[in-house]
Amino acid sequence: MEFGEEIEHCAKREVMEETGLSVKNLKVLAITNDIMPAENKHYITIFVESESESGKAKVMEPHKTTEITWATPGQWPAPLFSPLKNFLEGKKYP
Repeated sequence: MEFGEEIEHCAKREVMEETGLSVKNLKVLAITNDIMPAENKHYITIFVESESESGKAKVMEPHKTTEITWATPGQWPAPLFSPLKNFLEGKKYP
């Protein structure tokens, strides 16, 4: 998040920057406390649900990722990003 930025604005901006999609009807779903000892990182991740408004998903940051795919529940790619794994395993607030 940028200094002073609202959660919903940050989520809209990040989705646009990373995928080229414009989103609407944002709703905070949960927060995870993500400790990654191997990377010496500790994050608080805010999960936000939204609807697509416009655009077609594409890789906007090729230095960070190589592809975008849509997955259905139970058919997630491996390995999962640890914050997403925590969320799916119910290690979230509230």
